[in-house]
Amino acid sequence: MTGRQQVLVLYLATSALDADVVGWSLYDGTGRTSPTTGDGDEPPYTSGVHALRDGWRLFQAAQLIPPYPGHEYDVSFLKHEFFFERLVDTGSEPGSETPPGP
Repeated sequence: MTGRQQVLVLYLATSALDADVVGWSLYDGTGRTSPTTGDGDEPPYTSGVHALRDGWRLFQAAQLIPPYPGHEYDVSFLKHEFFFERLVDTGSEPGSETPPGP
């Protein structure tokens, strides 16, 4: 079995994993698809919990950093970022074989 990694980045409305998705990116190490940021109107999941239920593994959650005093309402980057991964079996697709050793 040969596995390739897919990475899903979900930006949630709050730091809670069951909060609504407000932004996302998907990266496919299998080479089967070439998704890009902004290529869809609907997120792949409605929350981080839904991604977990579909087999994605959470490997990094957003670091909670309080706003600097006086900047509580500044608009900036999306701060509730969660990284998920899953390994996809690519089987014996062309190019997935290990070349013979010397």
